[in-house]
Amino acid sequence: MNIIKQYWNDRPCNIRHSKSEFGTEQYYNEVEERKYFVEPHILEFAEFKKWEGKKVLEIGCGIGTDAVNFVRNGAIYTGIELSDKSLEITKNRMALFNLKANFYCGNAEQLDQILPLQSFDLIYSFGVLHHTSNPDLAINQIKQYMHPGSEFRLMLYSKYSTKNFMINIKLDQPEAQKGCPIAHTYSFKEVKRLLSDFDIISIKKEHIFPYKVEDYRRYVYNRKLWVKILPRKVFRFMENKLGWHTLIICKKSLKKGILNVSLE
Repeated sequence: MNIIKQYWNDRPCNIRHSKSEFGTEQYYNEVEERKYFVEPHILEFAEFKKWEGKKVLEIGCGIGTDAVNFVRNGAIYTGIELSDKSLEITKNRMALFNLKANFYCGNAEQLDQILPLQSFDLIYSFGVLHHTSNPDLAINQIKQYMHPGSEFRLMLYSKYSTKNFMINIKLDQPEAQKGCPIAHTYSFKEVKRLLSDFDIISIKKEHIFPYKVEDYRRYVYNRKLWVKILPRKVFRFMENKLGWHTLIICKKSLKKGILNVSLE
């Protein structure tokens, strides 16, 4: 786990999403704008406004883009992050925008050793749990923090996707795989096994990166030729079948007849 922590300390996620002076208000606004421009499905998936007045726990807050939006929309927010460097950036970001939140630094596989037991209305994890050494253990920890009405929303990398196909044929791909110590991928069947103690409300795929990578790194948004040629509806169909992000919304199953009592 120290290797994973060091990896993300060296390259906090999305830290290069702006060319402005690091740590400024303009910098963070540009980071947010770029993230949701490239991954607009996050806004629909997170539904930030839905959680006003609700308790939200984010597993892996990164540099805080989603965290800021939960808090801005009135959520009672708690974040846990393995990377102390990323967490430092998030705390500074929150202070800059005068936003209040609770944060913990640590490994989700040891959640009950870090975060006092309580229940949350939403547990949210976008693109994090597939980087843990033992996702099953992390999921078992997360269950302890859910009451019967809680939702668990998570994104996992898709095994049957255009990006994973490129990785498997040894073509380097950006976005948290190249050099990353751990990056699990999942089929729908494997997601259901991982979440066997949950009732899955929805599961779908999103996100085929459409831009030329070298241009994108220079903040130029030129679509790849094959993307330009395809009709929009065809490209969206491909994303739903071969997208890199598997988006899951689920609740803890009560089929075993054991009711979870809220710890609030």
